[in-house]
Amino acid sequence: IAERVHTRAVTLANALRRLRYRIVHDTFFDTVCVEVPEWALPRLLDAARARRINLRPLPPTRLCIALDETVTLGDLADLIAVFSLNEALPFMLEDIGNKPERAIPQSLERRSGYLEHPVFHRHHSETEMLRYIKRLEARDLSLTSAMIPLGSCTMKLNATTEMMPVSWREFNRLHPFAPRDQAAGYDLLFRQLEHQLAEITGFAAVSLQPNAGSQGEYAGLLVIRAYHRSRNESHRTTCLIPQSAHGTNPASAVMAGMKVVPVKSDARGNIHLGDLAAKAATHRSTLAALMVTYPSTHGVFESSIREICRVVHDNGGQVYMDGANMNAQVGLCRPGDIGADVCHLNLHKTFCIPHGGGGPGMGPIGVAKHLAPFLPDHPIVDLDHREACGTISAAPWGSAVILPISWAYIALMGYDGLAEATRVAILSANYVAKRLSGHYDVLYSGPGGLVAHECIIDTRPFKASAGVDVEDIAKRIIDYGFHPPTVSFPVAGTLMIEPTESESREELDRFCDAMISIRSEIREIEEGRADRENNPLTNAPHTLERVISDAWDRPYPRELAAYPSRSTREHKVWPTVGRIDSAYGDRNLICVCPGMEEYGVTSDK
Repeated sequence: IAERVHTRAVTLANALRRLRYRIVHDTFFDTVCVEVPEWALPRLLDAARARRINLRPLPPTRLCIALDETVTLGDLADLIAVFSLNEALPFMLEDIGNKPERAIPQSLERRSGYLEHPVFHRHHSETEMLRYIKRLEARDLSLTSAMIPLGSCTMKLNATTEMMPVSWREFNRLHPFAPRDQAAGYDLLFRQLEHQLAEITGFAAVSLQPNAGSQGEYAGLLVIRAYHRSRNESHRTTCLIPQSAHGTNPASAVMAGMKVVPVKSDARGNIHLGDLAAKAATHRSTLAALMVTYPSTHGVFESSIREICRVVHDNGGQVYMDGANMNAQVGLCRPGDIGADVCHLNLHKTFCIPHGGGGPGMGPIGVAKHLAPFLPDHPIVDLDHREACGTISAAPWGSAVILPISWAYIALMGYDGLAEATRVAILSANYVAKRLSGHYDVLYSGPGGLVAHECIIDTRPFKASAGVDVEDIAKRIIDYGFHPPTVSFPVAGTLMIEPTESESREELDRFCDAMISIRSEIREIEEGRADRENNPLTNAPHTLERVISDAWDRPYPRELAAYPSRSTREHKVWPTVGRIDSAYGDRNLICVCPGMEEYGVTSDK
């Protein structure tokens, strides 16, 4: 592929030289930059567009042409015809394209091997490759197998209807810097989505540029800093952050040049109003912002949220609302109405973009009217933000190709559907909390004993009573065919459960039944009916290989290990790895790359 790309770039450069153009650089790989006469520039651009080719003009009189492996000989001929201004060529393409000299100096050519991992040499047919990928997929637990109750992650359904447009060439073949008049559809999508998100959040303006929730935090804080700077208050750099906050909050604040001051939580997991007021007053002259998550990271609607915003505003600060838990707000309340000045949205959570495996994400921010001029801009595409805080992402609208997913979700649901989804998400979390409350302690709840869209169950007492810790329970739930809930966040030794609105009553019951069954297994240890060191929890998860092995030395039946519930007999995703020492693994990085002996060179080289 690399040889083909480079050969075509060299062929193009040679053709342009034959046409009396000057190539700006003699060394290149895939991109050719050419100097053209000033009078010819508009004619060349028009000729290229007539052939459905976009060239990149570099003022004042240069054109850049980037090639890749999709460029055919026909495309190359069209490019050369453009630069000949449709006059007859004084040469044949074959004359200059037959094994041209490389435009990469020998000193820069790669000498080492590449793609030497065995996996790149093991599969030599499409069928083998297909089976390899399918085997990898079979090891993964996804929503196709069971609910994924990860708290603070909102692992809701990513419907096929919403996902399909991403595969359409009309969306996925457009270059981020294509001329705006060729991207009218995307422009309309951006405007509509920005308007919808502004309406949902109660804000005046939205930027789609941030590529992740963490980038949204960073962008929002930069907007706040730019706002203070515009008021000659650049000394406002103190950021108040609750101790229960997500770890990205203080990280984003530090990256934005702020000093973090933690705020205590009260016994119910809410922001301690007295501590907030005291610290806001102490730092009144330098207070820039408060970062607050609503509902709180503890899964509770804080009834004092308006008072929290008022305290910050009275002391000269702005309120940044972390939108990680927006799935409990949409259609029922709006950050802008509550008192927030800026809020990010995780489109890859609340608005259905998949986010397993690390991305891609989208973390757009909504801002109140007074902050709108400071939204991110872009050095190439003018976004008309007069006092922009800077540029957050390489592309002006972030990972634009996945925005049709959220657009489709909002369009299909409508306002009433979005509100109903929020109600069901909250109802499901409270149903789970209620069913488990007789077996586990629900750590935090709001007025009336209710939670928001997720709940935290306390597993810490079992360490003393049965020698069972939170990791044992998380591993054991895998044997029941579920992905574990979030472990030890935001409180060490606990499980945070978020069922989302996507799960049926039957699936919620199946999960609750599994958790209740695990509690019964813990009780057997507590009562001495099961060994404290050698039991289904401390040995979980149980792999198929282990269960069918002749050397079964456990004091409990294989059936209990493999099929602890009726539903697991019908279907379950088997774990491929048994119990590992997580603490040791966290502290001792082990490279899984092949050893140096497999590269055919000695380690000293």
